[in-house]
Amino acid sequence: MRWSDWRKHFEMNRQRPLPEGVERAEEVPEAWRPALAGSLATFQLGEAGEGRIAHEIDRAHLPGIDADYRAALKLFVAEEGRHARILGLMVRGLGGKLLARNWTERLFVFGRRLLGLRLKLMVLLVAEVIGGAFYGLLASRLPEGGLRRGLEQICEDEQHHLDYHGEFFARQGWGVLTRAAWQAAWWSVAMAAMGVVLVDHRRTLRTMGIPLTEAARAFVGLVREAASHLPVFPEREARGAVPAPR
Repeated sequence: MRWSDWRKHFEMNRQRPLPEGVERAEEVPEAWRPALAGSLATFQLGEAGEGRIAHEIDRAHLPGIDADYRAALKLFVAEEGRHARILGLMVRGLGGKLLARNWTERLFVFGRRLLGLRLKLMVLLVAEVIGGAFYGLLASRLPEGGLRRGLEQICEDEQHHLDYHGEFFARQGWGVLTRAAWQAAWWSVAMAAMGVVLVDHRRTLRTMGIPLTEAARAFVGLVREAASHLPVFPEREARGAVPAPR
């Protein structure tokens, strides 16, 4: 896909109304609500915190990006803000409170600020993958209703985000050694993030009857899928561009 296509994709998404019923939680068992609200509040904080990258991209001169890429990245950040609004409505509907800070969110922010733009985007992609896997696990257990539909929509967006960021990494044109280094960095950061989420949200997973082994398999599966989007495998470039958003 061209960056202009991604820009149009995000512009169309921006016109969507918020999913209906996400602020109501009547279908959610009472016993699940405190833990679920706490987990969603933590992820809400993370979804709301990507504005610095949108400003940095204007100063970046990297292979394969242009004005449309920069515009698309800012629209992507705005879409993350939309996710934060959806999650905020869910938290309030569950009777929870939004967070001003959380140790896991501060850890991700600290890591991003130590790194260059490409590494920041990789850490951001890790958060997207782990978040998407977690939302998917929750949606699979929730009864039909606004919360489930809202989480499923966020999961669909996160899949497109994976494709979008994968397109960027595929255009960097790195050699074999750099590819190998990025593969190692990707798995190291992703496995660390997975461990943090499994520890920090173990109460929610237990409350909703999701075994840690099932959660770990879901995380590893999406991390592996995302790894194929990184500039590691030469044969990927021969196959052409990332598939269009569905």
